[in-house]
Amino acid sequence: MKSLFWTAWVIAAIVTGIFVFFFFVGLADGTVSSFNFALWTGILAAVLGVTGGSLWLRKANHPVLATVVAMVLGLPGLLAALFFLILLISHPRWN
Repeated sequence: MKSLFWTAWVIAAIVTGIFVFFFFVGLADGTVSSFNFALWTGILAAVLGVTGGSLWLRKANHPVLATVVAMVLGLPGLLAALFFLILLISHPRWN
């Protein structure tokens, strides 16, 4: 159970890092503006809350709940990475 938590948490941390990266890139090029800043704030609060909340739950001796919370970002992140890996390997024709 311990390795499952850390695997899910590392994937969730990578997903969180990707969101934070695109937020700062958007700030630099102007695509994150006052029009969509509230949306970005909500997205960042959610991903940071899931990543930090799962770590906090683990430290508060709730390992099963912490693993479930980490899987909220970990499982979709793993499936998205698997999808892109399949796209890179198979060279699909989209027409």
